[in-house]
Amino acid sequence: MEKLIPEVVEAIIPFCEEHKVDIPVIAAGGIYTGADIHNFMQLGAAGVQMGTRFVATHECDAISAFKQSYIEARKEDLVIIKSPVGLPGRAIRNQFLSDVEEGRKKPFKCPYHCIISCNCTDSPYCIALALINAKKGKLKKGFAFAGDNAYRVDRIISVKEFDLVSAG
Repeated sequence: MEKLIPEVVEAIIPFCEEHKVDIPVIAAGGIYTGADIHNFMQLGAAGVQMGTRFVATHECDAISAFKQSYIEARKEDLVIIKSPVGLPGRAIRNQFLSDVEEGRKKPFKCPYHCIISCNCTDSPYCIALALINAKKGKLKKGFAFAGDNAYRVDRIISVKEFDLVSAG
C-alpha cells in the first residue's frame, strides 16, 4: 500500500484542480501502530481506517470467542479465501475453513439469497450463516474475517492502552 497511496494522491490532483474540490485519500489495510499512521500520512493520506486493531479491545462488542480467535491466530493462520459470493477475504483459518478447503462441506441450500453473486447451489456453505455463527462465537460453524496484522494481537486491552503516537 505504500506505493498505492502516492499514486492515488497523484492521480486525483488533475480532477481536484479542474473541479476545485478536495478529495481526501484514506489509507486502509495493514495499519496497526502509530508509526503506520504516521507513515501513511507522510505519503499523502488524509486519514486512515483501522479495523483489526480494535477487535481485541474491551470496548469492542464482539463476543469473547471471536476476540480469542485473534489472540490465538498465528501469521500462517491468516489466509485469503474466496467466499461463496465470489469475493476474496482474509480470514483466520479454523476447522470450518479447513473442512471447506478439503471438500468436507456439502453444497448448501441458502435460506437468505442475500446477494445475487452468490452461487448458493454449488457453495459448500452460506456466507451469511457462517458470519452470523462467528458473531455468536460459534466458530465451529463459521470463521472470523481478519486483517493482515491479526496475528499481532496478543491480549484484550482497552483502546486507551493503544500506543498510536509512537511505534506502538
